[in-house]
Amino acid sequence: MSVINNNFLLLERNYLFAEVARRVKEYGIRSSGKSVISLGIGDVTRPLPRCAVNAIEAAAAEMGRAETFRGYGPEQGYLFLRESIARYYSDRGVSLDIDEIFISDGAKSDLGNILDIFAKGITSLIPDPVYPVYVDTNIMAGNKVIYAEACEDNGFLPMPDYSVRADVIYLCSPNNPTGAVYNSAQLRAWVDYALSVGAIILFDAAYERFISGDLPHSIYEIDGAKECAIEFCSFSKTAGFTGTRCGWTVVPDALEKEGVKLNGLWLRRQCTKFNGVPYIVQRAAQAVIDGEGRKEIDVNIDYYRGNAEIISATLADAGVPHWGGKDSPYIWLKCGCDSWDYFERLLESAQVVGTPGSGFGKGGQGYFRLTAFSSRDNTSEACRRIKEFYASINSAYKR
Repeated sequence: MSVINNNFLLLERNYLFAEVARRVKEYGIRSSGKSVISLGIGDVTRPLPRCAVNAIEAAAAEMGRAETFRGYGPEQGYLFLRESIARYYSDRGVSLDIDEIFISDGAKSDLGNILDIFAKGITSLIPDPVYPVYVDTNIMAGNKVIYAEACEDNGFLPMPDYSVRADVIYLCSPNNPTGAVYNSAQLRAWVDYALSVGAIILFDAAYERFISGDLPHSIYEIDGAKECAIEFCSFSKTAGFTGTRCGWTVVPDALEKEGVKLNGLWLRRQCTKFNGVPYIVQRAAQAVIDGEGRKEIDVNIDYYRGNAEIISATLADAGVPHWGGKDSPYIWLKCGCDSWDYFERLLESAQVVGTPGSGFGKGGQGYFRLTAFSSRDNTSEACRRIKEFYASINSAYKR
């Protein structure tokens, strides 16, 4: 009998972004320190909003006084933050009970940990290409993974196929890596499908704040979704919390399986395995999601939108097919060759780093992801280099 979890041996040796970092480091060594600009990993560059900094300082001062010091907090999160998140949803016409909201240290953790409340060996339906955490955590758990093809023909937004049966369905909107966003009718179709086949949707809404217009930010804007969906959201990209760490998960009270409320299972799991997010961080999160704080985070989001426009315009001028960048910080381009070969060529020729599409699944082969999370100066310089990169390719082709 094996002692280790042999499912880990089925994974790629390195996590996608660790492999990108390894190759960039190797290039730096052999290139004598050439200036490399990263539009690769989705890490933010704008500082925390001033309201968050003020809240952190005030909360830290509280922790330094005996009369206001706090030790262990509630595993589900402090009431003040859960109430603020409930108001955030209410502004979009979604009513949530406080006990349906669980504070986390970011969407990534809970997207993996949620599998604790499901049986081993379930079947998970996952879009391809998509954020690799979905696939990797299911492989770790020994689950069966089947794929929903996201391609140019469907706008990188796969739709339900009633001939396919799954226990769990992963949806990400805005999508990472393609930047595609589901509309209400499309989400309606997924909710109807999940209710029909008895599946549970795991809805990743980490980039919802980038959405403009009338597109849905939450799956709970669709009637019936509370009976079939769990939603994950994060302050990481919207408020610059990638290093501060805070997010939330919504497990509706109406969501049941085999006569058991999943809300109760998740609460039991969290009380056993999670000691909660620091009080200081939760105060910062409250500051950015309430009232004036939203205006501050939207300033940063508009900044990243501006970067996305610069990248999209550069690719358009070069005649490169691309998607995303409007309601998403990600730009998904067609590179027309092996994704990792393109990564190496762009790095060697232009000293620009992106993320190979094949790292997000087989369906990402031949595509490449760029992010809008760099500084304006670095984004502009990277785009200048990309323009020259394509000009040199076109020149060589004409010869």
